[in-house]
Amino acid sequence: MTVFQLLMLGASAYFAYKIYEHIQTLQDPEQQNNNSNQNDNQRTAETFSPFDPEALVLKADEAFEEKDFQKAVALLGEANAKQPNNSETLFKLGYILQQAGDNDEALNYYKQALELDRDNEYIHNSMASIYRENAEYVSARMHLNDSLAIEEDNPLTYYNYGNLLVDMEHFEEAKAMYVKALELNPEFTQAQEELGKL
Repeated sequence: MTVFQLLMLGASAYFAYKIYEHIQTLQDPEQQNNNSNQNDNQRTAETFSPFDPEALVLKADEAFEEKDFQKAVALLGEANAKQPNNSETLFKLGYILQQAGDNDEALNYYKQALELDRDNEYIHNSMASIYRENAEYVSARMHLNDSLAIEEDNPLTYYNYGNLLVDMEHFEEAKAMYVKALELNPEFTQAQEELGKL
């Protein structure tokens, strides 16, 4: 089924439910008035689509793999509306927006994710890469240090740190970072290439 067909199916189910609900009100209007106030808040989150947040995240992952960033962001946005304050969803939103070139919005989602999960090295790494791209080297370095404090054996962090130090023209320190990345992962070809350039 296409996304449009799924949306139409969801809309049909919703309207069928509304008709059923209306018939119920004809039979017992007093009970409906009591129940409607309790169900209003729950319904507002569920009227987007019939999918639960986990299913939406899985569909967003599929869309991302197909390079359909717009669809992935829409699905994750809906998942976030249905289940707010989920650091994984917020991180994925940030990551996809970063891949799509919207660094400002990506950074906004990364900050929200970090508030919920301060010990996530990948959020720190991602934020550092945006700060590096914006030439905000002090902020980038701070997040890379935080990432290393959380997990000191992640070769990706040392590689990212090496890239930052190259931008800052601290070449000897950059070499040490690339060497450390290669010690942790001898197959890390990007680190080998960058070290070769130096």
